[in-house]
Parts: sequence; C-alpha cells; structure tokens
Amino acid sequence: MAFFQRSRRRFQLWFYEGKKRSGSTQESSTHHKQHPWWQVMCLTGVDYFSTLGYQPGIAFLAAGALSPIATLVLIFLTLFGALPMYKRVAAESPHGDGSISMLENLLSRWKGKLFVLALLGFATTSFIITITLSAADATAHIIENPFVLDHLQFLHHRIVVTLVLIAALGAIFLRGFKEAIGIAVFLVAIYLALNFIVVGVGFYEIATHPNVLGNWQNLLFTKYANPLLMIGTALIVFPKLALGLSGFETGVVVMPLVRGDGDPSKFKIEENPHLTRSGESPTELAGRIHNTRKLLMSAALIMSVLLFSSSIVTTLLIPAEEFRAETATQEAGTANGRALAYLAHHYLGDVFGTIYDLSTISILWFAGSSALAGLLNIVPRYLPRYGMAPEWARAVRPLVVVFTLICFIVTILFKADVDAQGGAYATGVLALMTSAAIAVTLSARRLGQRKQWVFMLISLVFIYTTVVNIVEQPEGIKIASIFIVAIVLTSLFSRVWRSTELRVERIELDDPAREFVRRAAKGTVRIITNRVDRGDALEYESKEKEKRIDNHIPAGEPILFFEVTPGDASEFSGVLKIRGETVDRFQILRTESAAVPNAIAAFLLFIRDETGKLPHVYFGWSEGNPVSYLLKYIAFGEGDTAPVTHEVLRQAEKDPDRRPIVHVGG
Repeated sequence: MAFFQRSRRRFQLWFYEGKKRSGSTQESSTHHKQHPWWQVMCLTGVDYFSTLGYQPGIAFLAAGALSPIATLVLIFLTLFGALPMYKRVAAESPHGDGSISMLENLLSRWKGKLFVLALLGFATTSFIITITLSAADATAHIIENPFVLDHLQFLHHRIVVTLVLIAALGAIFLRGFKEAIGIAVFLVAIYLALNFIVVGVGFYEIATHPNVLGNWQNLLFTKYANPLLMIGTALIVFPKLALGLSGFETGVVVMPLVRGDGDPSKFKIEENPHLTRSGESPTELAGRIHNTRKLLMSAALIMSVLLFSSSIVTTLLIPAEEFRAETATQEAGTANGRALAYLAHHYLGDVFGTIYDLSTISILWFAGSSALAGLLNIVPRYLPRYGMAPEWARAVRPLVVVFTLICFIVTILFKADVDAQGGAYATGVLALMTSAAIAVTLSARRLGQRKQWVFMLISLVFIYTTVVNIVEQPEGIKIASIFIVAIVLTSLFSRVWRSTELRVERIELDDPAREFVRRAAKGTVRIITNRVDRGDALEYESKEKEKRIDNHIPAGEPILFFEVTPGDASEFSGVLKIRGETVDRFQILRTESAAVPNAIAAFLLFIRDETGKLPHVYFGWSEGNPVSYLLKYIAFGEGDTAPVTHEVLRQAEKDPDRRPIVHVGG
C-alpha cells in the first residue's frame, strides 16, 4: 500500500508539474530567450508555410479553374488588409498578448470577459483544427507515397494513422516540449527550397508545353463570359481559401522571442503606454516592434509568392479528376490534399517526391506542435485569471491530455478528411482576424486617428469573408459554436465552483492602515464591517453603538471599521490595497475588491498572521431571498456577506482554532 501511495504521489507531482502562474498577461519578455527576427519567422512559418501542403488542393476544389484569380484576391487581402492590421497589433502588444487582449482592454468588465471567452472558442477551433488537419494531411502524404502504396499496406488506414500521429504529438508534450527554433529554421529552409524547386519545374513544364496555358484560358472563357465575371466570381469564392491567412496571429503571439536589435535611431518610438509597461526600455520594445513588422512583411511576401505560383502550376498541370472523386462512393484523387507533392512525384521522380513528402510531413508535424503550444499558452493566460478554469488548468500535462482527446474526437468525426476540416479551420482563422481588425479599428478611433476609416474598411472585408465562409461551409461555425458553448459553460461552472476561494494575491497596507492594525493588536482585534453611506462621524457612531450592544463589546475596547467598495466583479483575483483614514475619532480601513466577502476573509487571515491574534469581525443580518443574494455575489461580488465570508474562511483555514471569529447580529 505504501508503495502505491508513493507511486501515486510521484505521478501527481510529475503530472501537475510546471503550473503557470495566474498573473497579468503582461509578462516581461525577458523571461524568453530572444532570437533574430528571421529565425522567429521560421518558427511562425512552421504553421504558416505548412498550409502549402493542402492549400492548393483546397483552392482548386473551391474555385476550380479560377483558383489563381481567387488566390490573387487572397494575396491582395493579405498584403493590403491583414499585414497593415497586424503591424498595428504588433505595436499595441509587444509582449505577445495578441489581438484578444486588445479587445479585452477595450471592453469593460463582463462584456470584455464574455467576448474573450467567445474568441477563445474560435481560437480553440483554429488551433485544434490546425492539429487535426495537419495530421490528416501528413497522413495523406504518407498513404499516397508510392513506396507506402506498394509495400506498407498496414498504413492505409487513414483515421488510425492520423490518431497515431496526434497521440505521438501529445506524448512529446507530456514528456516536455521546448520550442527548438533551430529545428524550425532547418525544416522551413528545406521545405521552402523544395517548394521553389517544384514550382520552378512546374513553370518550366508550362513554358515548354504552352498548350496547357491555352487549355486553361479556353476553359475560363468558356465557363465565364468575360474577365469581370471571373473577378466577381473570384470575390465570392475566395473566402474558402482563407487557410492561407493562418500565420498572422501566430506572428504576434511569438513577439517575446524577437530580439529588438539594430540601430535605435531608426526605430519610430510611438506614443503607446504598452512601451513602458514592463522593465524593458522603450527603445528595446520599439526595436522588437520594428523587427516583428519585418517578420510579418517577409512571411507575407514569401507566402504570397508561393500561394500564387503554386495555384498556377497545380491548376494548369494537374487534371481535375486527380483532385476530387467522380462519385460520392469513390475516394478523393491522389492530388487531393497534396497537390505540390503530386507534381514532385510526377515530374521529378519518386526519390525526390519521397524527400518532398518527408519534408512536408515534418513541417506539418511541427505545425501541430505550434498549434498545441499556442493552446497551452492561451488557456492558462486567460481562464485561470478569470477564475474560469480549475486549478489544474495552470499545468501543462493535464491540458495536453484534454486537448489530445478533443483532437481524437474531431479526427474521428471528420474521418481524417482534409477537405472536410478546411471550413472549420477557415472559420477559426477568419474569426480571429476579424476580431483583430475590429480591435485595431476601435484603437485607432479612440486615438482619433484618420487610419480608423482604413481599418474600418478592412474590418468590413473580413466580416464579409467570415460570413461568406460560414454560409458556404457551415460545419466551421458548428464546431466553433460547440467549442464556444463548452468553454462558456465550463468557465461559468468553474467560476461558481471557485467563488469561495480566497482570491487575493497579496495585501498592501499604507502607513496609516498599518499603524491602526498595530495599535489594535495591543488588545483584542475587533473589526466592524460597514457599507459606507454618508461617511460622516454620525454614521460611524451609530454603527459602533449598535455593534457594541448587539455583541456585548466592552466600551473601552478599540474597534476598527473595514469598508470594501465593490470593484470589477468580472476580475477573479488581485492585489488588496488598504488605506487608513480617520473620521473624527473613528479609525477606518478602506479598500476596493472584486469580491467583498473574499476581501474581508483575506484581510482577517492577514491580521492573524501579522499580529499572531485571532481577529473578531462583526456583521449585521441581511434580509432577502438567499438565492438572489447568491446570484448577486457571483455576478457583482457582493451579497449576503457574513455567511460567504465564513465559508471562505472555512475553506482557507481547516483548523477551527486558527480561524478568525465571525459574529452576526442585529
């Protein structure tokens, strides 16, 4: 029995190791090892550039022969919409908070929290589908490889292979995954080089076989009467290609890894309160913003070139039947989900094609790693701080298990189909980018800048793109809604469940308050809670007389008044700053807190620990419906204060003999 208990204890210590602290999201980036911007671009590119593995095939299924034109529309939105927008996000959140925290700061109290929960649902959709879609596409590259087709029949079970890849990814994180930028640089460099080779060979084939270009032109003008109709149709279908926008949010999230080096005189230090929020100098932060903008620009240009060129070569050189199945009972064609790999095998041989497959599988693998790392960063960043996640949600390994199981379910439901998951992925990506556009617009409007109209136009374009994507691919909003509902319900349940926790990070007393406590500790520490009304001497005299009579407090013993003003009830925890004030002969301690009973309980325990004496606290009876008081406490941080204070004390201190004494009367 003792052996099993020790084993269980060791497992628990290992499983819950490395809890993330639940402080402010604004952590100094000096906690991270920093790298040149181009290396961090490769880390971002593991997710961003890997979409080339499946984007051309999805683009052809969505737009057919119009794929290159629809891709041009996407590139225009990338360079003139998403890029300037996320350059602004980078300036607003140099600590890697991203666009979600911008909206949290722009919206107050519960509105901001609930909006963040909804955005977390879309972010979860984006990251989860990134993992499952990338694993499914890696499986497609494995299964369609000629060597596997001929010799490894046991790998032909698409769902099983995808589940194994996801399980292996989860196992890596359970053991302890650390971002290796060096590996990311190597993988991205090899992958981009191979893609440029494949695309270059594709253009060579088009140049030496001009009939394919003529066939494509004839098909376009046969199906679409004129260029205007082509452009109009492309504007309608391009939202289905939104997978090619997936790297921008990741680019700003990894900002703390970007080194702000270079000549400081070249950096434009904008008037931004975020630049002086941490211990870093404004010049360092301005340098990071400058280099992150170079990262975003370079990634967008590289991706734009590859997106357009790959859409041309795959559309002109791959027969349509190789993309889609002719009937519902047939499997998709061999180019489905692996269009560039198809060209690599077809024109450069199976040896080069296999090398390309291995490179693609590797980068898709790391795309899943990047997405899972994003989930493990974003959930502890927000939910525990809101009190909307259990305590174990601060640890990495329990979250890895939860997210891995969710990925299993999604993979089985979508049957490891790349095309079926494209809509859900695009919905998550577009929702995040739309929220970023709105956040940037609101920020520019608040500062009275003329750019607000430009960002408003970009916001409208992203709103249109998101709506069209939802209408055309409703499965995306369905799965996003499931995640949103699940997050909101579990968060609210957790908030209720944790409502009687102590919820105070630390207590700070000013000099008068500390002197009041020191004097009171010479005898029995007696504290009368009070909701301030007029705040004059007559109010305190009446309250003192009432409590002395009701609780038989000797006339000569000093008392302290303690007043807690309800603050932002949507906040879960914080620092309790107590100031001492004197009104006539009465000594009053005043503070502000998100939850009144929790603040009182925390202060009582603080007095006990500071003075070595058990304080006595005095309340009056509250008249009214206890259910309404409970709801009021959960939503607004106040209600029937006495019983809740007692319950908080009971949970925080298990020994009754060491628990501050609560009196209720009158």
